[in-house]
Amino acid sequence: MHLPIFLSCLIIFICRVVDVSLGTVRIIYLTRGQSKLAAVIGFVEMIIYIIALGTVMGNLDHPLNVVFYALGFSVGSYVGSRIEEMIAVGHVNVQIITMQIYNGLEEALRQAGFGVTSVDCSGKEGPHRILYVMLKRRDLPSFMKKIKKLDKDAFISIMDTRKIVGGYFNQVKAK
Repeated sequence: MHLPIFLSCLIIFICRVVDVSLGTVRIIYLTRGQSKLAAVIGFVEMIIYIIALGTVMGNLDHPLNVVFYALGFSVGSYVGSRIEEMIAVGHVNVQIITMQIYNGLEEALRQAGFGVTSVDCSGKEGPHRILYVMLKRRDLPSFMKKIKKLDKDAFISIMDTRKIVGGYFNQVKAK
């Protein structure tokens, strides 16, 4: 079906933004062990992809369609990453290396409801303490503010967590 150039570019662009965004979200759910939801998202993603590809293939006489196809992919990658940040699925393991061995950070985190595992260590500057805290990704921004407020010199490493089995999990007190 031959469409007016404006309409074909618009359909292609919107379809690509949506299908690439869905693809990003699908991969996140898949890596977090939610394969059934990822499969449903993948089904919708492919329908939208086929519409975009069919529109490009049916209107190859306008090279602008290919440009909007690529532009939709680029914008979709960005939009997908923003959506992923907003839904913040899963958990993270935060490793905090304190610069002073007992600065109150460990106790403050426990008082806030976080499970904290601590280990004494030493580094170039002498003795330190490593604190390990597991938390929901959506709680990370407020958690980081708390750490920066209590120990602005802390070295922080954040790792995604695929699965949690057993142990204490944070019961963050109301803010």
